[in-house]
Amino acid sequence: MSWLNGLEHIVRTDEPLAPYCWLRMGGAARFLAEPTTREELLELVRRCQEDHIATRLLGGGSNLVVRDEGVDGLVIHLAAPAFGFIEVRDGQVRAGGGAKLAHVISSAVREGLAGIEALAGIPGTIGGALHGNAGSRTTDVGQHLQEATVLTRSGEVVTRTRDDMQFSYRQSSLNELVVLDAQFQLEPEDPAELTRRLQKGWIVKRSNQPDGEIGTINLFKDSQGMPASEFIDQAGLKGTTVGGASLYERDPNFAIVNNATSDDVLRLVDRIRSQTAERTGVELETAFEVW
Repeated sequence: MSWLNGLEHIVRTDEPLAPYCWLRMGGAARFLAEPTTREELLELVRRCQEDHIATRLLGGGSNLVVRDEGVDGLVIHLAAPAFGFIEVRDGQVRAGGGAKLAHVISSAVREGLAGIEALAGIPGTIGGALHGNAGSRTTDVGQHLQEATVLTRSGEVVTRTRDDMQFSYRQSSLNELVVLDAQFQLEPEDPAELTRRLQKGWIVKRSNQPDGEIGTINLFKDSQGMPASEFIDQAGLKGTTVGGASLYERDPNFAIVNNATSDDVLRLVDRIRSQTAERTGVELETAFEVW
């Protein structure tokens, strides 16, 4: 294919996406690219625009359901070191969009910088966290963002400052194709105290959520200031199962899959959402993407 000339070393065809997603399910991408440099990424996006090829970005895959029939177009996966760097200097942390949120948090804590330690246990990458403004009960990632460099869907590289961005519950204005890198302003604090706080928060979170990361997914956003799990519980839906997908007993806002298909997960979600609305009057909004 002419649009791939010179880029064959970073693009694979008919690549299964299941190994890249926490649910380990779903079909293949027509094309999967893993650029090794920013220049390769920009060239990929430029060529896809010229040839009208739909382009998507795959982050950590923790909040994604890929349909069993797969994905047309190009899926970009930023696994190279060029997109996963982490730098700490003068109370600031700068990280590539492909850096794991967990690694950024541990780097900040180790250097005695406070602010994002409450986000421990949230999976995924910095880019994905900013796209959906990942948060805990006490903070969200957007509160500490100083600036972000993004690649727009038109292929333009732009730096967004704090004044250019807006964040709300599980939403942000960074709805761009790629977050290339981001800089956070944090506060100095004793590393030992930060480490204790981090560990305590991790223990509390893990006591209520599924033990394993792979094969689980958070289903719905909280609503009306209450956890979505409370509405699901009020509707009497704990333990609901569809095929190989079932609600987690301790927190029914998580699904656990066991030899399930993507269709099983989506049918489970539709059932929970419709019956919760019918029995409680609350319309729950999904917390994940569907491709």
